[in-house]
Amino acid sequence: MSTKAESADLIMKLYDLRRESTMRKARDWMFTFNPTSAEEYSKTMMDPEVGAYLRMVTSYWDMAATFVNQGAIDADMFNQTSGEHMVVFAKIQPLLADLRTMWQAPEAMANLEKVIMDAPDGAERLKRMQDWLSSMAPPQAEEAAA
Repeated sequence: MSTKAESADLIMKLYDLRRESTMRKARDWMFTFNPTSAEEYSKTMMDPEVGAYLRMVTSYWDMAATFVNQGAIDADMFNQTSGEHMVVFAKIQPLLADLRTMWQAPEAMANLEKVIMDAPDGAERLKRMQDWLSSMAPPQAEEAAA
């Protein structure tokens, strides 16, 4: 288990990685991506224009969650300093069972799922985030088309 200072240092390093130019573009794109099926999600992963963005963002947050689950970063501090991992998982979670079956990968996004669901209010926060994203999806889709 890491100390609070070690956790804070690692969280700041994760924050710095999020500021990298390609990662910033990928994160911006992720906020506009609202998949409605496992098939759409999988197809997007292979898209030559945006597939790398999807893979970059989801693998980044699952990796960060691995650090939390292994004790390198304090879970409470991680969840209090970022909500972006919740946004990413909220978009994926409704499709996750189908994705895991399709990919034959029951461990897909398991670390991110564990971080969120192990938080004291994780399931409630996830539901609130999904509700908020649902309310935001139509305007984002219109903006992307403009």
